[in-house]
Amino acid sequence: MKSWECIVLSPTATIREAMRTLDKGSLRIVLICDIEQRLLGTVTDGDTRRALLADANMQDPVSQIMNTNPVSVTNGISREQRLQLMKKHDLTAIPIVDSGRRVLSLETLHQAMQPEQRDNPVFIMAGGFGTRLQPLTDHCPKPMLRVGDKPMLEHIISQFISHGFHNFFISTHYLPEVIRCHFEDGSRWNVKIQYIHEESPLGTGGALGLLPKQLPPLPLIMVNGDVLTKLDYTKLLRHHEKQKFDATVCVREEEHRVPYGVIETEEQLITNMVEKPTYRYKINTGIYVLNPEVIASVQLSQRIDMPTLLERHRADGKHIGTYTSYDYWLDIGQMKDYQKAQRDIEVYFKGFDQ
Repeated sequence: MKSWECIVLSPTATIREAMRTLDKGSLRIVLICDIEQRLLGTVTDGDTRRALLADANMQDPVSQIMNTNPVSVTNGISREQRLQLMKKHDLTAIPIVDSGRRVLSLETLHQAMQPEQRDNPVFIMAGGFGTRLQPLTDHCPKPMLRVGDKPMLEHIISQFISHGFHNFFISTHYLPEVIRCHFEDGSRWNVKIQYIHEESPLGTGGALGLLPKQLPPLPLIMVNGDVLTKLDYTKLLRHHEKQKFDATVCVREEEHRVPYGVIETEEQLITNMVEKPTYRYKINTGIYVLNPEVIASVQLSQRIDMPTLLERHRADGKHIGTYTSYDYWLDIGQMKDYQKAQRDIEVYFKGFDQ
């Protein structure tokens, strides 16, 4: 942020000059720096009010009222940490300094709350027929069915946008014009949307072979177009990169309790008896992170499902990992799921994509 340079004063400036600078600027803070832009202190509206109440003279040097131990951070501090510091100390802005305390920039609370832009491609699979939701899908592709006041596909895209993603690809097959007419090129949401059309269904992984070859050399996030979730895609991506996986499958833990005693036998002899056991297992959420090499392995118009594709890479020695999500997640596959989504939208997604 360059506008911070207009709110810098020397320690010999007067309190009056500091008040004028505060009045002209919109950042509600003045940085007091030496000739080499080293941060010496800060002055806020509160500092000037307290000084005047203590009978300070408007011509007194601002060094007399400045906070000589202001909260500041270095470039190595993450956006999340900066935001936590601002909230903890009730700050509207925080100076970013180098190791010699020279001011590099100033980050405002508004800036810190904005998602960091991410260039990773997002691929949304929206070509299915949705036969289990007929007759609702007779004239509308399933991802375009409304959940609350928006199509479920718009909720999915909005969730990605809230985490800074802006580069979208949508695979289509059934009634593609409905999707295209609604989203067009994505400019209404300040993002870029491109369409990948499957002339014939290629399975859950085959559409990867239709993607442009000039994708950014970054992991791609792939998600089914009938999944509602509040998953933090930033954490998913960070996990994928930290673990150095070639592909990551987002999973969630489910459990099933058998309401009866279970008898285990071998050649009709009882080997074990378990009273009402609970079985826990991990299910596929239909959300993946894929490295460029995995995407490039799918040939043009090749029909393949994601489990088959990932198993082939695992057999070749690639690192295929998982990320366990505990966030809200709903696969809208049947009418009861769609009805549940209508109930959940107000509870879990209120203010979700404003």
